[in-house]
Amino acid sequence: MSGPVGTADAPPAEAGAGAVAAACVEITTSRLAEVGRMPVRRALPRRERRTVGPWCFADHMGPAPVTETAGLDIGPHPHTGLQTVTWLLSGEALHRDSLGTEQLIRAGQLNLMTAGHGVAHSEEATGHYRGMLHGIQLWVAQPERTRRGAAAFEHHAELPRVELDNAVATVLVGGFAGAASRARHDSPLVGVDGALRPGSSAWPLEPAFEYALVVVDGRVLVQGQPVQPGQLAYLGRGRDQVELSVADPARVLLLGGEPFAEPILMWWNFVARTREEIITAAHQWRSEDPRFGRVDSPLPRLRLPPLPWPRTPRPSLDA
Repeated sequence: MSGPVGTADAPPAEAGAGAVAAACVEITTSRLAEVGRMPVRRALPRRERRTVGPWCFADHMGPAPVTETAGLDIGPHPHTGLQTVTWLLSGEALHRDSLGTEQLIRAGQLNLMTAGHGVAHSEEATGHYRGMLHGIQLWVAQPERTRRGAAAFEHHAELPRVELDNAVATVLVGGFAGAASRARHDSPLVGVDGALRPGSSAWPLEPAFEYALVVVDGRVLVQGQPVQPGQLAYLGRGRDQVELSVADPARVLLLGGEPFAEPILMWWNFVARTREEIITAAHQWRSEDPRFGRVDSPLPRLRLPPLPWPRTPRPSLDA
């Protein structure tokens, strides 16, 4: 559920800011991948579209069967400079982290973990749930003012809901249509889950934000263009609404935010600004440095893959 980002998703060149387009409907295809034992469709990052506001990662996970003891099986791994946002559409999973958190998450609930300077976590089978698991794993790039701060975790069992024409919107993060989530956000952004009923629906948008839509179930006309699971529809910036219509029930995820002007560099489970920061974090994870703490998990720690740069400069000790 939680990464990693490889060179197929976002070649690790120099850090850069996301390209922002005017209002449009730009459709890109997600990359099929496997995380742990779970099939995922990776909508962000892609070579064509790295970020949407501060959202820098979106995995549509499943639906896939899990058992009491097998399913996710993602052992302890590190993060820096990002927030993980986990939203389940069906099923249950268990989160453990180096802060000492052990949190069961069920469908309709939200887990949000802030990595800051460094944290580690695992994602596991629950020990009792057997059935289908379906959800979304998202990352948010933290801005300079918070990305070196302390790690944190929060769980939201209930989230605000808004009735729209032929739709019910659940506000995961940020504010939408007069409702606001209590989940932490370090930059102006919004994340909304929408259950669409047959017919048309006009969703209000903030013109200063750029937006994208991920279809997680069904077929949706977005401004008249068909979009289906496995595709991301980038909507650009400058809209005050988006028109959605469906012939049958469908499910979508709306992501938006102020364009993220800070350049970021992503590799494996790290969001940084320079290669040196990533190289330092990688060496510290490999050496079991206290920076990432310890996760009380029965699963083995994930091993660091080879760094993508042929020559790696000496890591900075103060990163």
